[in-house]
Amino acid sequence: MIIGYARVSTLEQNEALQTDALDKAGCERLFTDHASGAKAHRPELDRLLDVIRDGDTLVVWKLDRLGRSVQNLVDLMNLLQSRGVGFKSLTENMDTTTPGGVLVFNVFAAMAQFERDLIRERTNAGLQAARARGHKGGRPSKLGDRERARIRELYQSRALTVQEIADQYHVSRKTIYSSIKNTR
Repeated sequence: MIIGYARVSTLEQNEALQTDALDKAGCERLFTDHASGAKAHRPELDRLLDVIRDGDTLVVWKLDRLGRSVQNLVDLMNLLQSRGVGFKSLTENMDTTTPGGVLVFNVFAAMAQFERDLIRERTNAGLQAARARGHKGGRPSKLGDRERARIRELYQSRALTVQEIADQYHVSRKTIYSSIKNTR
């Protein structure tokens, strides 16, 4: 079965351009989302992924209508490939049901992996440079050394419950337990 997917970002936008092209491409069933591409879950895309089967072909008007990012597209394409589903993008003329289309997809996936590796490398270099300058990463502690020592005293004396100590210091019980554990 040839299944089409269209997406427009807002209710004011019209999906007719996409759906007309998908109809012309021979799509037997269409799924249309009215949602931002930035949303992780789009109801009609989720429904489509539930019904698509081995031997089906998913057709989109343009790649950016399907995925939120290069990585998201690669993940979706890998999911389709693992289910034996072909993929066509009309505007980019990409067709994974042909050897050339598979090659284009693999180059696309390699570029996405390269981009992830570069980001990871730059992030690690930035963190190392910050550490070398004495910057400590992470969220600042809500409690100082004096507060932790006092909390430990209160906890050991059993004068207050953990919840009462947490309320007194305006933190969660988990923070109290972590504080006690880290001062031993």
